[in-house]
Amino acid sequence: MSYGAILAVLLALTVIGFYLGRGRARALAAGSRTRLHSLPGYYGAHVAIWIALPALILFVFWISFQSAIVEGIVWNGLPDKVTVQGETGQKEALAPERKRLLIDNIANYATGDIVSGEITPLVKQGAARFLRLQALSSWIMAAAMAILAALGLLAAYRSVSPAMRARNRVERAILILLMVASTVAILTTVGIVLSLLFEAMAFFTKISPVDFLFGLEWSPQTAIREDQVGASGAFGAIPVFAGTMLITVIAMIVAVPVGLFAAIYLSEYASRRLRATVKPVLEVLAGIPTVVYGFFAALTVAPMIRDAGAVVGLTVASESALAAGLIMGIMIIPFVSSLSDDIINAVPQSLRDGSYGLGATRSETIRQVVLPAALPGIVGAVLLAVSRAIGETMIVVMAAGLSAKLTVNPFDAVTTVTVQIVTNLTGDPEFDSPKTLSAFALGLVLFLVTLCLNVIALRVVQKYREKYD
Repeated sequence: MSYGAILAVLLALTVIGFYLGRGRARALAAGSRTRLHSLPGYYGAHVAIWIALPALILFVFWISFQSAIVEGIVWNGLPDKVTVQGETGQKEALAPERKRLLIDNIANYATGDIVSGEITPLVKQGAARFLRLQALSSWIMAAAMAILAALGLLAAYRSVSPAMRARNRVERAILILLMVASTVAILTTVGIVLSLLFEAMAFFTKISPVDFLFGLEWSPQTAIREDQVGASGAFGAIPVFAGTMLITVIAMIVAVPVGLFAAIYLSEYASRRLRATVKPVLEVLAGIPTVVYGFFAALTVAPMIRDAGAVVGLTVASESALAAGLIMGIMIIPFVSSLSDDIINAVPQSLRDGSYGLGATRSETIRQVVLPAALPGIVGAVLLAVSRAIGETMIVVMAAGLSAKLTVNPFDAVTTVTVQIVTNLTGDPEFDSPKTLSAFALGLVLFLVTLCLNVIALRVVQKYREKYD
């Protein structure tokens, strides 16, 4: 039984329980709702919560441990001695990592994913057992959830009475749900940070932090064997960070003035009809996939910049930071313009009227009253645009290249942190190699930089909010 079908049945039971609880409350009210402590809908919600909540908790725990238990049973059901042909020609027991690979192949073959290596009869046998156990587990889970839902329905339905504080119980349950959601969000953030930190620490045990943070050469191709040549293994991240900052600065030079001026015009000068037409058209840019921007940058903008540079005698690479930065700036314009427009419109009209009453012109009012009052929100919009630019990958891959070069020349090919993270984690690399672990070190530094930007923006917001509130 699929998970979707199980949840659909649970949803149907929850809806039925809601109507049963509400109907019982109305029957007990005998036509006079003043006899009830709460509205009938709260009694129905109380019954629905007792049906859905225990079953959902069981569902979450069950699917969390089901795979590990099923894989363990499958492995124990295999022949006692699974052997392979060793280098000496004799049968040898599987090493732990080979056992893990065998189990992964069985699970992948059972679910239709890609299997590494030959599909042996042992893999087929294990996959058949895996599917049977998984189906059995799903039916057992469905039965257990049905029992819990039925017990919850019976208990909650019988507890419905005119004196029961159904509204208090429902609101308490919703409050607990909100607290759990907040806790999950916080724990998710902590988990992300800890995963980056642990893997980055593993990287720094192999590569010196000083070499990583202040090195001027980035070439993460480390040698696998001692006699292998052509692998420099340099992990100086300064060129990667410099490329990220160069492209981000170019994008901000394009996006911030254009987006801010567009927001000022739409909010202060444009008519309602023009604003209703132009703003949705401008926001269409935000819905275009980044790979489309990348194609446009690689096939149209980059050749135009290269040809224009050749006309005036400049040497422009076929993949340049300027091309990537220009297109990224165009992509980010809606973030700046839309948010800034909403923020400027949120400035109280009384501030404008007071400025006009003192004899100020419209432009003076915008410069000296509206923009300073909206500055905290505008800073937040620019920060969001910077974060969007730093995290962009596809445009940089297609328009700026993969070359880690320490330069401030916008006509050169450069790379960024996100591109190197994707490159180092793509394919089938060894997870404990410095090349793979360097992606986590880059991610950790990028996280810290973004955190610093948030702190700076928060300081600006607090300062000017105190002044204009």
